[in-house]
Amino acid sequence: MPKLFHLNCSPRADSESSAGAGVFVDRFRKARPDWDIDVMNLWREPLPEFEGYVLEAKYARMNGRNLTDSQRDAFAVAERIAIRLALADRVLISTPMWNFSIPYRLKQWFDVIIQPGLTFRFDPAIGYLPLLKDRPTLVIVASGSDFITGMNRGRTDMATPYLREALRFIGVNNVRFVPIGPTTGPAEPIRMARENAYRRLAELAAGF
Repeated sequence: MPKLFHLNCSPRADSESSAGAGVFVDRFRKARPDWDIDVMNLWREPLPEFEGYVLEAKYARMNGRNLTDSQRDAFAVAERIAIRLALADRVLISTPMWNFSIPYRLKQWFDVIIQPGLTFRFDPAIGYLPLLKDRPTLVIVASGSDFITGMNRGRTDMATPYLREALRFIGVNNVRFVPIGPTTGPAEPIRMARENAYRRLAELAAGF
């Protein structure tokens, strides 16, 4: 059964990014009722701390050393998390922008899955090479500021370029972004931003 993997990165059930994802998923279900949807909520599912045995396993793999049982068990946790992404035919990431970038749990997720021999490899003659196949990916980024029209009061969006590069590094290049913002301030700009984003999300979901 084909699978959509939804990485939900907001701790708030009523967040703008989660609401946008809801619009997308509802329309996607109607267009592809036979698809499985695997939802990973980063605030409800455990992520390993990147230290101790899993960190030792990373460097052992990089240097061609055999892993101890403890290192192998720790690395298996990272493998299981990465496999959920690797098995997906389509990917949806919904996240708020925190302090101009991404929530720390999303950064932790990337730190866990971006591992040598798992999502990338290094060739001394060529450099870094991705190991995941490309797949259509949609990223919803909700922010308090308006980064669409430039009314962001001089603030810089560091979330979008980071997400684009982190995904590209492991092989996911077919990425589209749908920003939702502003989400704070006067009611009318918030309403217009929300409606425009929802319209775009419904359109994309129909052919995703």
